[in-house]
Amino acid sequence: MNDRVREAVKLAMKERDMSQGKLAARLDVERPSVTRLLSGTSGKVPELWQKILDELGLELIAVPKKEN
Repeated sequence: MNDRVREAVKLAMKERDMSQGKLAARLDVERPSVTRLLSGTSGKVPELWQKILDELGLELIAVPKKEN
């Protein structure tokens, strides 16, 4: 994931007063997995997808879902 996606997730967590531990529990994963994803040491966009996005001048971003 790129930095903008990680920052969007961190902001959403902050707005919900949600810790990494609480998010991990809700996802039924270990907290270190969430830490690695949010720090950028894991969860990167696969290389070929990144090349495609770069070639087309696109980037992966996270935006809030619209509520129904």
